[in-house]
Amino acid sequence: MKRFAFLLLVSIFFASCYQQDRNCTDFQTGTFEFETYLNGELAKTTFVRNDSIEIDYFQGKIDTASIRWINDCEYVVKKLHPKNMAEEKAIHMKILTTDKNTYTFEYGLVGAKKNKQRGTAKKIK
Repeated sequence: MKRFAFLLLVSIFFASCYQQDRNCTDFQTGTFEFETYLNGELAKTTFVRNDSIEIDYFQGKIDTASIRWINDCEYVVKKLHPKNMAEEKAIHMKILTTDKNTYTFEYGLVGAKKNKQRGTAKKIK
């Protein structure tokens, strides 16, 4: 019984120390795809990002936003030519995990602690 308790304690200790690698710098620039459901239909966005600009291609429209990197895994996106008040608000993006050519991210309005959403983007170039 003591041996079982010791093994259980050791395995919990090692499992709690596991932290997944994040190679965020591999995803700071390039061409990416992101798919999500809007009104019950699958919608795909393609975007090209360099160190300071992101160009989004969605439903035949092109949008440009500035990017300010906070650290290797977090950045703030702000549209350069907002069409309304909602588009004027900056969005905080955080890369949570990376894997080969995809990354999982969390996003929400800057300063908002609630209403964060998650997505997965795929690097295609």
